[in-house]
Amino acid sequence: MARASSNNGKFLVQVIIENKPYINDPEGETIHRDLVVKGGYSDVKGVRSAKMLKMMVSASSEKEAEKTVQKLCEELRIFNPVVSNCTIKAQKAD
Repeated sequence: MARASSNNGKFLVQVIIENKPYINDPEGETIHRDLVVKGGYSDVKGVRSAKMLKMMVSASSEKEAEKTVQKLCEELRIFNPVVSNCTIKAQKAD
C-alpha cells in the first residue's frame, strides 16, 4: 500500500463545468432576461451559467493536484466533454 509523502500539502482545487459556447444555456438566458435586464442592468448583454465543484486534494504541488482532479473528472465522467468545457485550477489551502 502506497503511503502519502510527508511533504504533501493540501490544495483547494476548483472545477468549473460550463456548456460549450455553441450549446444553449437556458438557465443563463433566464437569469439574464428575468433578473438582470428586468432589474435595470441593460448594459449586461448575456449571462452563461456554470457548475463549480471544490475539492480538497493532498499533493506535492498545484500542478499535481490539478492533474489528479483532471484524471478523476475524465475517468468518472464528472462532465460530458462533447457539450461541456471543464476548467481546473488549484491553489494552496490555508
